[in-house]
Amino acid sequence: MLQNEPQALSTLLEGNVDTNLSNLGQNGGVYIPPNEIPLQEETNLVNLRRTIYLTIMSASVDYKEAGDKLLQIMLEPGQEMELCVMLLKCCSQERSYLRYYGLLGQRLCMINRIHQENFEKCFVEQYSMIHQLETNELHNVAKFFAHLLGTDALPWHCLANIRLTEEDTTASSRIFIKILFQELAEHLGIRLLNERLEDPATQDFYDSILPRDTPMNTRFAINFFTSIGLGGITGNLREYLKHISRIIMQQKAASGSSGSDSESELDSSETEPVSESSSSESESDHGERRKKKRRRN
Repeated sequence: MLQNEPQALSTLLEGNVDTNLSNLGQNGGVYIPPNEIPLQEETNLVNLRRTIYLTIMSASVDYKEAGDKLLQIMLEPGQEMELCVMLLKCCSQERSYLRYYGLLGQRLCMINRIHQENFEKCFVEQYSMIHQLETNELHNVAKFFAHLLGTDALPWHCLANIRLTEEDTTASSRIFIKILFQELAEHLGIRLLNERLEDPATQDFYDSILPRDTPMNTRFAINFFTSIGLGGITGNLREYLKHISRIIMQQKAASGSSGSDSESELDSSETEPVSESSSSESESDHGERRKKKRRRN
């Protein structure tokens, strides 16, 4: 589990509190002065995070028992996200990825759909800020989400938020995608992973990560997956690239032939009047010579 837990706890419990609160509050029917409402809300939030943290970090329980204890925590509407965020933060702070976190997240998703939806939101938000993570944190987060995807605890349509092109990715996001798919390939196997990515029913989910909008983006995706040892999932992309390349070559050939035809027509049209004028000129010259001969006679 986490090293130097007191320091880690203080880091994980940090967070902003919404100060747009009502001037009146109730705490067992007791009036709370307006200036004490934000402090009260912040205290409750810190206490909630501490409870979640201590439950997750209980070394004496397995993921099933930890999941049951987390579900017993009294959460107000809208606080379910705190549970998912805290679990992800605890996972990212480990020196190396622990499967315990993936199993715990999987159990929460399977039990309550709200947690599944919140982890999907975490995936989108985390990927958008992936450049802010340290290398170790990035590895742990990628393996955590790979576990959820590989066990179908997280719907695969969340992959639509990843656009794999040279312009839309950074060094950090490419590392994240690399680890994510390498873990999926290890968990599912190349054959099953390829079947999932080629499923016509879900093909639209992967158009951004296996792009076919331009040959350049398609070639980039092929080279990327090949470089990380997953060229086996690019079979359809390679066939598509060959097909589109042939079409482009045919279009170029067609445009070239039409251009040469137009040039030949232009040349013939330019030469034909010249031949007609030269013949007419020769005929007129021949007529004048005949007239001169008659005059001499």
